[in-house]
Amino acid sequence: MSAPTATRPGFSDEELRRLLELLEGSDSVELKLTVPESHHRSTTAVLGMDPLEAQIRQVFFFDTPALDLDRAGVVARARRIQGKGGDTVVKLRPVVPAELPAELRRSPAFKVELDALPGGFVCSGSLKGVADSDEVRRAVRGEVELRRLFSKEQRRFFAERAPAGTDFGDLRVLGPIFVLKLRFRPEGFGRRLVAEMWLYPDGSRILELSTRCTTTEAFQAAVELRAYLTGQGIDLSGEQQTKTHKALEFFAAELLEDAT
Repeated sequence: MSAPTATRPGFSDEELRRLLELLEGSDSVELKLTVPESHHRSTTAVLGMDPLEAQIRQVFFFDTPALDLDRAGVVARARRIQGKGGDTVVKLRPVVPAELPAELRRSPAFKVELDALPGGFVCSGSLKGVADSDEVRRAVRGEVELRRLFSKEQRRFFAERAPAGTDFGDLRVLGPIFVLKLRFRPEGFGRRLVAEMWLYPDGSRILELSTRCTTTEAFQAAVELRAYLTGQGIDLSGEQQTKTHKALEFFAAELLEDAT
């Protein structure tokens, strides 16, 4: 992570205060970083990742052609997952945990997670749902209404957080993105890592490494992760890429081209 020490993670006093407040209200922490594309092969090799053990995922986002949801900090997504069916999520990012309704926080389907990456952190709230893989496929093909993929709780959450006047009927399918997800324990590291390779239709790729931890061990886990990756010669200084935003921009541009 960004130059953490055992006592403070390299942030200003104000950033550190805000980070501690967000940690207090979060359910979990995900430490993540994206690896420069020129280092994908070397990183895969040094960490001993076996691509044949990766799980295939097909990810679809839903937004207006102008990305109105994205600008409002709302993400609507569905996934088809090899061997596991599918799932859906309505996500709000960023959020301040202390400002969320108590009823929402009590929902077993809702989770607040703090994402920390080199150079910053952000808190998100996700309301998850379960969807059959075939249901997702039929919805993205227009054979069933998109709203039927999402639970009543998710639809209510969407209505409360989406821009005024925006409904599921206004959304377009942005995707799919193919993702290879690998959970593994690299030699010499005491935590499980997750590697996600996002494969974009233009041939570009994003490789993200991450690990989850509790809020109480976040600083220690960040120190351990940085020390391990640095010790393996993995570049932590590259520009961090946002997987979701890149996907949204790519497919929104494609919609624009189709409309002209």
